[in-house]
Amino acid sequence: MTTEYATDTASLAKAETLVEALPYMQRYAGETFVVKYGGHAMGDPEAARDFAEDVVLMKAVGINVIVVHGGGPQIGAMLKRLGVESQFVGGLRVTDKETAQIAEMVLAGSINKEIVSWIAGAGGRAVGISGKDGGLVVCEKVGDKRMPDPNSGIERHVDLGFVGDPVSVDRRILDSLSGDGIIPVVAPVGIGADGHTYNINADTMAGAIAAELKASRFFLLTDVPGVLDKDKQLLTDLDPAKIKALQEDGTISGGMIPKLETCLHAVENGVDAAVILDGRVPHAMLLEIFTRSGAGTLVHA
Repeated sequence: MTTEYATDTASLAKAETLVEALPYMQRYAGETFVVKYGGHAMGDPEAARDFAEDVVLMKAVGINVIVVHGGGPQIGAMLKRLGVESQFVGGLRVTDKETAQIAEMVLAGSINKEIVSWIAGAGGRAVGISGKDGGLVVCEKVGDKRMPDPNSGIERHVDLGFVGDPVSVDRRILDSLSGDGIIPVVAPVGIGADGHTYNINADTMAGAIAAELKASRFFLLTDVPGVLDKDKQLLTDLDPAKIKALQEDGTISGGMIPKLETCLHAVENGVDAAVILDGRVPHAMLLEIFTRSGAGTLVHA
């Protein structure tokens, strides 16, 4: 950590290594941080190492870190490799049974275990699970979406298949792992009351887990700097009223809207604050927590 990221704490401002900052990080000991890890940063080995180091460091000072990861690009690559054609409606993948099985293989298999290995390589202990393990996340099938027909423009109901939304989170397995000094790494797959396996949007799942745990921080690591104003400047502090105004004047649109809705749902249900961060920035989470200006967009109630 260099002095250009100095905080109001004089000693931390002089710190030249993250180790020197440890005493100041310990004020969060006993708190819970839920981290949604996604975006193109997942495919960058150097960014992955930085991420793993940050997670291990936070755990070392007593923060209970829960990682929930995405994997859309990796699922798409595997489907292509296996010759399975994906159907998209309004930018959303329709997940049939075969696609759901492949997605679970990629999410709960290769990606999940790769993140576990990154954390182990940084000196930490992690266990990879999915929402199906220990009844962690029970979900229900997402209802039909109203989508405009690309040819006629007329809205129609679209069944997205085996895509679910969390309806309950049983925190016991997370508490047990965290209490044993282990970092849970969670794949966004859940079980329905009907016994079917459903893929869950990783942002949504991470937000539901953060709310259940009443997390101190909910980080969404993605591949954008955060929420930008019309001059492309980073907005560092948002509340529900500001978000509504920005949406109404068109400042925020597209994929940022569901991310902010997830953040709002989390903070309205017991999370102290949610932060949208650029996962490509080295040590983005540490910069957000321990510097004066932060590194992303903080959302609070």
